[in-house]
Amino acid sequence: MLDHYHNVLSGKERPKFTDADLNSLEKRAIELSSPCRLCERRCGALRLKGEEGFCGVLKARIASEFLHFGEERELVPSHTVFFSGCNFKCVFCQNWDISQYPENGEPVEPDELAECIKNRWDRSKNLNWVGGEPTPNLAYIISVLKRLDAPVPQVWNSNMYLTVGAMEIVNEITDLYLTDFKYGNDECALRLSNVPEYWKIVTRNHLLAEGDMIIRHLVLPNHLECCTKPVLNWIKDNRPDAPVNVMAQYRPEYMAMKYIDIDRELRASEYIEAVKYAKDIGIRVM
Repeated sequence: MLDHYHNVLSGKERPKFTDADLNSLEKRAIELSSPCRLCERRCGALRLKGEEGFCGVLKARIASEFLHFGEERELVPSHTVFFSGCNFKCVFCQNWDISQYPENGEPVEPDELAECIKNRWDRSKNLNWVGGEPTPNLAYIISVLKRLDAPVPQVWNSNMYLTVGAMEIVNEITDLYLTDFKYGNDECALRLSNVPEYWKIVTRNHLLAEGDMIIRHLVLPNHLECCTKPVLNWIKDNRPDAPVNVMAQYRPEYMAMKYIDIDRELRASEYIEAVKYAKDIGIRVM
């Protein structure tokens, strides 16, 4: 299921970024950054001139970086780099202090972060770009990889709301996609994350992603029929190769208490039903 990733870990294959034309990719990412067309909001912000777009990200800011032991078993220990800022406005975000405040965190020069990654890579299985959301920081990420002299597998940990142009770049550097597939319809996505045309864009990008993939789906209370089951059905029909982490970690954080359908913790019965449904339709549940 994760053949390329495991081959990179074992040294049978090289991480994609080591064979990519990083200078060209960086140039393309910078061009997409200003006016900004990295994510499908296509807000057009002139970021190189200091104009903030929807996500508020100008210069990349690192909220934290550390060896993470709480990810999926195949990934740990994972060297996670958390960016501040996000192109979603999820009312239940558990990392809201990072995602909704792009001014938090610290700017780190690419050569400094590359050195830090190199010093950790013999103790980690991968480099995990996360947030917030890594998409607004694509040019910075490539700048770091240009300076990285270590064969570290790359994990793109994302909400998958990228433009096709951004996806083409990410495909050149990513060994494993760790995706966050939240919603089974556009109405829930718009109401709870202020994201238009969610279903069309996120399903498209799951198909455009080249390489190994683990899909995460956070089960929301009262959203089994409208979100969980449609997401699982789509995965079965379109990415049956991808193992799925059906997640029970939901808790009403940030502004969730203002929304009556998600103002409580997930019931055990809801999670059990979600996992049973996934297994019944043939999904490999992690």
